[in-house]
Amino acid sequence: MESILGILFHSIGGFSSGSFYMPFKKVKGWAWESYWIVGGFFSWLIVPPLAAYLTIPNFAEIISTASPSIKAVTYSMGLIWGIGGLTYGLGVRYLGMSLGNSITLGFCSAFGALVPPIYYNFNPTTGKESFTEMASTSGGQLVLLGVLVCILGIVFLGKAGTLKEKDFAVGHEDKDQDFNLAKGLVIAIISGILSSFFNFGIEAGKTMADTANEAWKVLNPGQGEFLYQNNVTYVVLLWGGLTTNFLWCMYLNFKNKTFSDYTNKNTPIAKNVLFSAIAGTMWFLQFFFYGMGESKMGNGAGSWILHMSTIILTANFWGFYLKEWKGVSDKTYKVFFFGIALMFLSIVLVGIGNSL
Repeated sequence: MESILGILFHSIGGFSSGSFYMPFKKVKGWAWESYWIVGGFFSWLIVPPLAAYLTIPNFAEIISTASPSIKAVTYSMGLIWGIGGLTYGLGVRYLGMSLGNSITLGFCSAFGALVPPIYYNFNPTTGKESFTEMASTSGGQLVLLGVLVCILGIVFLGKAGTLKEKDFAVGHEDKDQDFNLAKGLVIAIISGILSSFFNFGIEAGKTMADTANEAWKVLNPGQGEFLYQNNVTYVVLLWGGLTTNFLWCMYLNFKNKTFSDYTNKNTPIAKNVLFSAIAGTMWFLQFFFYGMGESKMGNGAGSWILHMSTIILTANFWGFYLKEWKGVSDKTYKVFFFGIALMFLSIVLVGIGNSL
């Protein structure tokens, strides 16, 4: 039952994340950097402490009394992840919702799932599962197989992207003008690797989450783990993401002379802010529900890859809704759908592995 609840929470979070870019498409007359940072203020500065305030009593005290080294490492992981978040937006721009999310988050799934247990192989930590321990149990082996299937899915999705580019090269004047496979693949790989540092940040700030969890257990004996324990960690982790994104977007505002976007009365300012706020809030909700899923399944390879794979499936739904694959050949469709099928299979394998 715990695993089923974990899968449900991860699925809700994945749907929110896979859909968050859609409100941005309603923003009119603003440059990318302008609506991205407005949404970011809600994602990284406004909503996280609000969520923590509503779910964790004295969350600010937990943060203030945490070890400076823990906060520094957690914040640093957020800084690195922030670069991945920036390049993620560009990856979606050049590859589209479906292919961009699939490749970027596929890499993020694999790195985020495998690096922590490998790290614990060299730095054993009580309560943390190492790669060797995973490989020695039937459940762990099934999770690792799921990761392998996920990586294989990435290969087929990359092949589908190559075929799509070839299809678009002949007689498709109505194609997505921003589509650029070479540039998009480089950005997606970088983004996928760096975005996995969010998972490392959750691990780095686990002491704060544990403090919230233990305090809740005292008040609620015999009721299991605290669903919202990670909300306190997110506050510090996302400060790092905000720092990176804010500096880059301000630089682009200066370089592209787009500071005027925020006051340009020729654009629907209120609606632009509203849709950016919705996008930013939806983005944060992915980790709100990830924390709930993690409380049921642990922050291991299973939780991470389930979360990412659900995002990929959702993003591909929106990709088809936006007709990003309109006009491609039957072969391209088949390769793409096979890649998606492998991603779905990876979710099933990881889910079963976690239940063993």
